[in-house]
Amino acid sequence: MTAVAFDYTAPTTLDGVLRALDAPGRTVTPLAGGQSLVPLLTHRRIRPDAVVDLNAVAGLTGIDIGPDRVRIGAMTRLREVERHRALAAALPVLASAAACVAHPHIRVRSTLGGSLCHAAPAAEMPTVAVALGADVVLRSARGVRSVPAARFATGAGTTVRAPDEVVTEVVFPRTGELAWTFTELCTRGSTGYPVAGVCLGLRVGDGLVRAARVVASGCGPLPLRLPGVEAALVGRAVTGPHPGLIAAVIAETTGGRGPEDQEYRAEVAGVLLTRALAARADEEGR
Repeated sequence: MTAVAFDYTAPTTLDGVLRALDAPGRTVTPLAGGQSLVPLLTHRRIRPDAVVDLNAVAGLTGIDIGPDRVRIGAMTRLREVERHRALAAALPVLASAAACVAHPHIRVRSTLGGSLCHAAPAAEMPTVAVALGADVVLRSARGVRSVPAARFATGAGTTVRAPDEVVTEVVFPRTGELAWTFTELCTRGSTGYPVAGVCLGLRVGDGLVRAARVVASGCGPLPLRLPGVEAALVGRAVTGPHPGLIAAVIAETTGGRGPEDQEYRAEVAGVLLTRALAARADEEGR
């Protein structure tokens, strides 16, 4: 099967992109890395009137590390996010999560903005963006707006991005309050599609969890923050044991009435959370 016919344009400026996207009555789709979009086009899951290639646009790439914020251009490749030494020092969980995405040759093409816009329920970058409290910056001919990552995706494959908008950058805060861990289980070892994942942030003092933030992926249409699980962790010894933790993850992600597949993914997320806690306990013991 091949894609249906569509117009193709590759502007070299952001203004050119915005003009191309501002096309009332037409479906115009931005093309970033293409690792998700091209298969959708090929299998005719989407049928746009036009595709706007972002790869020649200047100013949409780069990693800027400031004292309080890390700004990453939407067209920055995940391979660069993975291997950027200063970023690994500033936000190590972002680099480690990027390294979990598929194969290296996929990460060479995939982009941060493209991953957020594709909004796959178990994808690594949306999960970490929600956990870290990132903001997604969008621009159109109407102006610029910033949307918290937790409100950017509205469902599997859907976001708040308007048809005439393009994501230009993602801004991550650097608070230093929590130490982060990302872990996931994939269908075929480390290179398959994620079944579920967990991004865990902890502040530990005197061997006890003083603050926690838990975001699970793959357990529903969106990355889910689990405030009930977070509250249950506070005050516990980080070394455990953690009785009832897996059951708490299942209950909070499924509401006790999810389909069988969702309950399985939730149980996987619970197991991953216990493993992340054990890894943090090992670090505390060193």
